[in-house]
Amino acid sequence: MTRLDTVLTAIDQANAADPDQSEGAPAALLYGQRMTGELARLHPDAPDILKIAARGQHIERWTSPRNAYPEGREGYLTWRRDLGAFHARRVGEIMAAAGYDADSVDQVGRMIRKEGIKRDDLVQALEDVICFTFLRWYFAPFATDRDPAELERIVARTARKMSPEARARALTEFDLPEPFAAAFRA
Repeated sequence: MTRLDTVLTAIDQANAADPDQSEGAPAALLYGQRMTGELARLHPDAPDILKIAARGQHIERWTSPRNAYPEGREGYLTWRRDLGAFHARRVGEIMAAAGYDADSVDQVGRMIRKEGIKRDDLVQALEDVICFTFLRWYFAPFATDRDPAELERIVARTARKMSPEARARALTEFDLPEPFAAAFRA
């Protein structure tokens, strides 16, 4: 088994403990596998560190529920920042145990914490994969019973996070109704 296989297996084993089985399997495990699938489609030649970041981006996410933080945007952003630090640390521990060097661990941590989005190609590639995974697997259930104006804002924020190439590809891969499609053309 390669170092990469060892790390991905350890991430999957950790995520298999997710109590949310609403889709018939642990939610965090499914998410990591879906991220890996989107990464393979978008970046088939991705380096190991990007493969690790994609698979581990939500490692053990259920251990830090959103409702443990205050309501509102500030509480949400604090929760997301704390999650990023936690995920980066957990994946880093697994990588170090598998023999990855400190530089590789640091690079994956920066990707997971989204440090350098729009400036670092690997961070941006991970963000594009995150957005595609959301659009393909989670947007429709998320959109149910949401206010249309709120959805427009969320879709616009999602599109802004993506690279121009990923926005263009999203327009060809997803049947986005107006005004959602307009956000990807902007």
